[in-house]
Amino acid sequence: MLECFGTDHPRLVISDVAAMTGFDRATARRCLLTLHHLGYAGYDGKYFTLTPRVLRLGMGALAALPLPQIVQPWLDQLSEQIGQSCSVSILDEAEIVYLARAAQRRVMSIGLMPGSRLPAHCTSMGRVLLAALPPNQARALLERSDLTPRTVYSLHDPDEIMAEIAKVRDQGFATINQEIELGLKSLAVPIMDARGQCVAALNTGMAALHATDDALGATYLPALLKVQDGLRRVLG
Repeated sequence: MLECFGTDHPRLVISDVAAMTGFDRATARRCLLTLHHLGYAGYDGKYFTLTPRVLRLGMGALAALPLPQIVQPWLDQLSEQIGQSCSVSILDEAEIVYLARAAQRRVMSIGLMPGSRLPAHCTSMGRVLLAALPPNQARALLERSDLTPRTVYSLHDPDEIMAEIAKVRDQGFATINQEIELGLKSLAVPIMDARGQCVAALNTGMAALHATDDALGATYLPALLKVQDGLRRVLG
């Protein structure tokens, strides 16, 4: 029921929620009034809206995961070492969800923090995480994604994106050049556990003007791979 609300549907009436969830009107009304009573929804007599209290649910879930607590010190050290912001995320359907972040400077127009979401298909961490899936599963996620270009550099053809994902799978890292936002370049590697399973992605982002291929290969990638190796040893 909480997922019915979003950017396109910030205010809903009982009949809207009933139609979107498949519940009958009486059930939808009881659930919505319960959310209102608990402080998770506002109600003006007709429309229901979510309140900031719902953020407690997401932040509580993130805080309960052990991975953010494990990776945060590594992120802090990596960010200080390379002088760039670094993040860790996981895949949730067609989006990545930020679990941890160490910020040096703001290179994106939007503020990123644990809980932030971005499309998987046009982000470096997203392509790393999609590359860890079987190709048919990655393709299915792309087909459920909104591939509307974010910039003039964004790939939006599923075949082209799948070709990039295959390249990431072969080389073990992903680079994105201004596909998610103009002026931003990013580099990501998978975070593996001791069994070799991809459990998350690690990235760094920087201004595209200063992110030459030589800098990516000589400075940033080795630093990320060193953290990748260290986390592989500590993750069970």
